[in-house]
Amino acid sequence: MNTLLIYFALPIATIILAIVIEKILRCPILTALTFFAIYLIVAFAAFDASFLIFVIVYTIIAYITAWIVELFFNRCRRTCPCRENNNNNNEVQLSNADMQNIATRVANILNNNNNCNCNCNNNNTATVNVRDANGCQTTWCCRRR
Repeated sequence: MNTLLIYFALPIATIILAIVIEKILRCPILTALTFFAIYLIVAFAAFDASFLIFVIVYTIIAYITAWIVELFFNRCRRTCPCRENNNNNNEVQLSNADMQNIATRVANILNNNNNCNCNCNNNNTATVNVRDANGCQTTWCCRRR
C-alpha cells in the first residue's frame, strides 16, 4: 500500500496540485517551495527520515510542472488575438451599428430611460458590449454621475 502511495498517488497529486498552485501564485519557485514545506512536514509526521529523498524528488516534480504551466500560460497570453493590439496608436475601429448602439445606450442612461436592456441592478448603469473583427468582446460599463 505504501509503495503505491509513494510511487503513484503522491507524484500524480503533486502534478495536479502544482498546476493549481501555479495558477494562483504565478511563480514556479514559490510553488516548489510550498510543496517542499508540505512534504517536509509530512515526512516527519507520517514517515521516517528515508522519505526525505522522496521529498526532494516531489519538489523537483512540482518545480518542473509549475515551470511548464507558467511557460504554457504565458505563451497562450502572448498568442491570444483578443489581447493583441495591432494598432500602434491604440485606436479601436467600430462599425456604424456599434456606434449607434453605444449612442443609444448612453442616451438611455442620460435620459434616465428605464427601457435599457442592460441587465443592470441600477437604472443609472449600462453595460456596452462591442465585438471587433476577431470576435473578441470588450465590455464597458457606463454610469451616470
